[in-house]
Amino acid sequence: MGALRLILGDQLSHTISCLSDCDKQADTILICEVWEEATYVKHHKKKIAFIFSTMRHFAQELTEAGYQVDYIKLDDPGNTGSFTGEVERAIHRHRPEQVVATFPGEYRVLEGMHSWPELFQIDLVIREDERFLCSREDFESWAAGRKQPRMEYFYREMRKRYSILMDGDSPAGDRWNFDAENRLSPSRKLAVPTPYHCEPDAVTREVMALVEDRFADHFGDLSPFGFAVTRTQAFESFALFVKERLPFFGDYQDAMLQAEPWMYHAHCSFYLNCGLLDPLECVRIVEQAYRDGQASLNAAEGFIRQIIGWREYVRGIYWLKMPDYAEENFFETRRSLPAFFWDGDTSMNCMRQCIEETKHNAYAHHIQRLMVIGNFSLLCGLDPDAVNEWYLIVYADAYEWVELPNVSGMILYADGGYLASKPYAASGAYINKMSNYCQSCHYNVKEKTGPQACPFNYLYWDFLHRNREKLHRNPRLAMIYKTLDRMQEQKVKTLQRDADVFLRSLG
Repeated sequence: MGALRLILGDQLSHTISCLSDCDKQADTILICEVWEEATYVKHHKKKIAFIFSTMRHFAQELTEAGYQVDYIKLDDPGNTGSFTGEVERAIHRHRPEQVVATFPGEYRVLEGMHSWPELFQIDLVIREDERFLCSREDFESWAAGRKQPRMEYFYREMRKRYSILMDGDSPAGDRWNFDAENRLSPSRKLAVPTPYHCEPDAVTREVMALVEDRFADHFGDLSPFGFAVTRTQAFESFALFVKERLPFFGDYQDAMLQAEPWMYHAHCSFYLNCGLLDPLECVRIVEQAYRDGQASLNAAEGFIRQIIGWREYVRGIYWLKMPDYAEENFFETRRSLPAFFWDGDTSMNCMRQCIEETKHNAYAHHIQRLMVIGNFSLLCGLDPDAVNEWYLIVYADAYEWVELPNVSGMILYADGGYLASKPYAASGAYINKMSNYCQSCHYNVKEKTGPQACPFNYLYWDFLHRNREKLHRNPRLAMIYKTLDRMQEQKVKTLQRDADVFLRSLG
């Protein structure tokens, strides 16, 4: 009889909790590609190919290790297209005593799981996802009583808990955070290393053909495809980052260059979020690189903060606040996404670069996501539902637990400041400082109003003006509102007029 052990497409780790006591002779592992998961939003073609290929490679590894694997391909006869349907079919095939699963990454999947005991008259065991360094219960305890649970304080607790970048009881360098040293603009010619690329094998090519056939109307370019699809390959990719990119990551992690989508980033979120890489393992490697003198402290701390700070924090917020968090809309915005979010056909060079690179790579680094595309979405008052769906569609590392808090909390301030202490709004000056996009733009970043003015300039002040009632008491915006108040009335009206003309042009 044994147990039926379900592994989801973002749980591809040999140490995943649902396998911890697996009996290779009696138990069956179920892994299934289902239409419902590939289409509940119309995921980027490259994202679907990446996930299906990693799933198939992982199933092969488990089989070679002696496990009994029941793998369901998308186009297998009888595939019901849903987790619930495939679990039901597997129960009929294998007659297990119980179903064992690891806690999923998305609320809707958990809701579906909770229906299985009654539907199938079977015991369901859902185990904690031990890949994360802070359990949901621990995060809830930490956040209890905090009106605004700030990431910085959570991050410090994680550093101390795991003794990461600590010198005794003190943080390395006597500072917890080196973010202020991670903002160099790309003012000189930078030699960005060639990113990791893995040629598709027969398994990946088969998946790519499937995606091209079944998901032809989905967003994004399928080829070229160069993602790692096994743990070995993912680890090679990470080792290459530590050797070639980490030494420059600290200084230039916020920088953007035209035609350089990968910059000095690790590109490991794909592999962390699907299970190929272990977060604590990666953190320890980067910490050791600092200890060995191979990376500066601001580089190592900047990377580590993203993993044990931000990544763990947003997951904690997601499970703490769902399902209500998905409905947050502090500014009550309803504007639809502009058409150019899908094809990059805009005269704004920064937006064009970031969207075209997203379409091509299913990737953009965090400043492109936050301070270009996200900033634009905030200033224009785009509908949070539409923006959340877009981010979930277009990035290969996007799962709702990480995407929703980043978009609703960090990008759109839709939660009214629960996650972020202020809206991440900026004019064109920020983009000009951190990139070379403005040099090739139709608009002039130094002009504030008029037809040639950078839209970010007048949209920024219009955003502050129209949301004054909701924002003017925020202490971090006090100086900005004083600047707005000193503007002549005619200038404010001109900024509002230009913003209105531009917003109307979006349709």
